[in-house]
Amino acid sequence: MKKIILTITVALSVIILANAQDYSTGIGLRGGFFNGITVKHFIGDNTALEGILSTRWSGFEITGLYEIHNQAFDVDRLNWYYGFGAHVGLYDGDKTYSSWGNEGETYTVIGVDGIIGMEYNFTEVPINISIDWKPTLNLIGFTGFWADGIALSIRYIF
Repeated sequence: MKKIILTITVALSVIILANAQDYSTGIGLRGGFFNGITVKHFIGDNTALEGILSTRWSGFEITGLYEIHNQAFDVDRLNWYYGFGAHVGLYDGDKTYSSWGNEGETYTVIGVDGIIGMEYNFTEVPINISIDWKPTLNLIGFTGFWADGIALSIRYIF
């Protein structure tokens, strides 16, 4: 009897948590303090990989994220997501020295990222819009915590 109850509980949990996404891949633009290009690809019913190539301080940063998506507020095509990842990048100290860097230095940074956000997939057009917060912790290079990773992304989805 315990095995049957456990099996039913696991099956119902999988059905409730497994939300098939409205798209498999999305490519678009990300705007915020770090502007760039975003590519998101689902590797499972509710798991995705996202790559971001962004620019800031006359440098660039490449970020890879693993994300888990779930339906939000019982609204079709509205999802919330969270995840984690890592980044590597270069910053120009000449563009940052008034705030935190040293003039004449270039910073190579490596660090970890978190992400939490919400996205909506339109039915009329193959467009996805999302807003998220992606805090960053630089572990190598110019070390420190950056909490200003709020961004709006618009993607073409297919």
